[in-house]
Amino acid sequence: MSNFFINEFPPSSSAAWKQKIQFELDGADYNQKLLTKTNEGITISPFYHLDTFEKLTIPLPKEDYKICTKISISSEEMANIEALKATENDSTALLFEASKPFNPTLLFHNLLQKNIEFHFKFNFLDEGFINKLVLKLADETAYFNIDIIGNLARTGNWFKSLKKDNSILKNLIKDNSDSFIISIDTTIYQNAGANTVQQIAYALAHTNEYLTVFGDEIANRIQFKFATGSNYFFEIAKIRAFRYLYNLILGEYNTTAIAKIYTEPSLRNKTLFGATINTLRTTAESMSAILGGSTTIATNFTSGEFVENQQLVLMDKLSFKNAQHIATESYYIEYLTKQLAEKALIIFKDIERSGGFLSQLKEGTIQRKIKENAQKEQAQFDAGNLVLLGTNKYSNEFDSKEDLQINPSLKGTSYKTLIIPITPKRLAKKLEQKRIKDEA
Repeated sequence: MSNFFINEFPPSSSAAWKQKIQFELDGADYNQKLLTKTNEGITISPFYHLDTFEKLTIPLPKEDYKICTKISISSEEMANIEALKATENDSTALLFEASKPFNPTLLFHNLLQKNIEFHFKFNFLDEGFINKLVLKLADETAYFNIDIIGNLARTGNWFKSLKKDNSILKNLIKDNSDSFIISIDTTIYQNAGANTVQQIAYALAHTNEYLTVFGDEIANRIQFKFATGSNYFFEIAKIRAFRYLYNLILGEYNTTAIAKIYTEPSLRNKTLFGATINTLRTTAESMSAILGGSTTIATNFTSGEFVENQQLVLMDKLSFKNAQHIATESYYIEYLTKQLAEKALIIFKDIERSGGFLSQLKEGTIQRKIKENAQKEQAQFDAGNLVLLGTNKYSNEFDSKEDLQINPSLKGTSYKTLIIPITPKRLAKKLEQKRIKDEA
């Protein structure tokens, strides 16, 4: 039926479409009126056509995505209660954040052998504890997410020291060769203000530091963590471009892998007021993650029934079955994927020629590049060109009672650091401080 309908119309070339558009502009300049230049240096056209369509071969996951609930461990009993409630609401993955060793028996009470995916974010590094945890979860799917370079980037310090951290990580990999020990946590780059191209390039360079030290045998044992922002199609293309480039780089190590990618909504565009619209933002961001090919998606940034309904929608596998393959037929998304990949590869090569990612972190180059883009975005937000509804446009019209489950201040460090840490920066912070002061 669809082919019959299409065949009723003669095909038109991209040149014919452009000619028609120029006619409709009635003398206005096509380039100035309809072409948009992004912060990444990508030019967005008003239409895309088969004439210029290039389809990249991107390794995509075959398994269904998981919906994840994030839980901070203040006490094992309370975290267990939260986890059981999350699984009752059909979450199929759980991420536990811990700042010190915990009692696994209490935490995982009635949670094992239920086809739940377990993820961890450790704010400490304890070899003995992690080995015991790996043993406890030997029959489960678990991602332990040790990222010593990510910790350095986020906090400005090693957990212990470069030598000691490397030694512990090496032992963990050796002793648990079948486990997902390493994580590449790139969320800090997006949350601090890096643009899409920078995020991909830094993720690759970050990864290459580990591949250089530990070799290609870890390629299939890494989980990648990304934050997704509100630029919907760019976020879809970001994950796809990373998958493409990751395999391109693995080719230099004579291996291949289908990356495990965990995504969560960005902190950068979230606001203190209006949890309802924050939920709408996170829903769109989670959808872009699904279409981009993420394997695990965390959603819970706000509280209340909105999140439960959101998770039910995202967990409807019938609606989104093989969703990541939809993007392969989109001229626009494929164009963005190719553009992002090409530009990210240039930055990646420049980092490697300059001594590698760790070297540029120590020199402050990565921090400076992110800060420059963050300041550019902040100026666009302050001028009203980058819009957050309810904040710098239609202010106060989306307020609601639910609380945003993030630290509203996102304060920087107040302790001595080896390098300048990369810190999250919310776009709305300055406006919100003014509003709080005015309402006091």
